Amino acid sequence: MNDGGIEIRQTSLFIRQKKKFHKGEREVIDAAVRGVIRDPRIGEEKRADLNGVWVHKFRIHRQEYLLAYRWDERVRTFISVGVHENFYRDVKKYLG
Repeated sequence: MNDGGIEIRQTSLFIRQKKKFHKGEREVIDAAVRGVIRDPRIGEEKRADLNGVWVHKFRIHRQEYLLAYRWDERVRTFISVGVHENFYRDVKKYLG
């Protein structure tokens, strides 16, 4: 996938998680993804074990969700999406 010169990548974890959402919820996730593509600094950079990973928080039905990604000027890589419970643990485990 390519968006105006920016390469978009999705991990297998992100793809699996996104499939579990209903269509309307996936549209909200897609809006959050587009926001990150436009301005990757909207998230917060993590430290220590997750150095280099950024997390953007957004809401679906009044529930807060997190979107983990990595970025540079040419590439946005979406790692994970889900609720806070076990989110960071699962991201760390996936990144190995």
